Amino acid sequence: VEKHGTRTRRSWRKLHIGVDADSGQILASALTTNDVDDASQTGPLLDQVAGPVASFTGDGAYDRDGVYAGVAERHPAAAVIVPPRSTAVPSDMAETTPSQRDRHLQCIAEHGRMGWRKASGYTKRARAEAGIARFKRVIGDGLRSHTDERRATEVEVAVQALNRMLEFGRPDYVRIG
Repeated sequence: VEKHGTRTRRSWRKLHIGVDADSGQILASALTTNDVDDASQTGPLLDQVAGPVASFTGDGAYDRDGVYAGVAERHPAAAVIVPPRSTAVPSDMAETTPSQRDRHLQCIAEHGRMGWRKASGYTKRARAEAGIARFKRVIGDGLRSHTDERRATEVEVAVQALNRMLEFGRPDYVRIG
């Protein structure tokens, strides 16, 4: 930049994926620029899932009313397992008709954050994080295409390749003892 007086054209892209925690299959993916909010991709990812969704698990970035509403709109029976922010307060209706988020806050108040993680099933999120790790390990953490349309296609092909690899075999872990 100093030598030529221009800014670099490179910019980060975010890969948002929806992973079946039990099978490891990537069910949905979206590639966005780095300024797109994670929670705003909840709807587009859920729209790609053909079957029923038992639960939606995400990190603290998904602690938004729009996420809870989007999941409830598409999959009313699905549990939303998102850790509330440390400054979160219960809603006005928490005493009479608590929402999922209010119940999470009550559980955290009674059992602490670690107790909530175990009780809610938030610990399964590690299996979904393994999908990102698998993507980076096998495919790499960079894109080779130069246009947004081709980058999206590159990600779709990579997702299909990873899913196909999982069909060939995945280790089963058996607990002994």
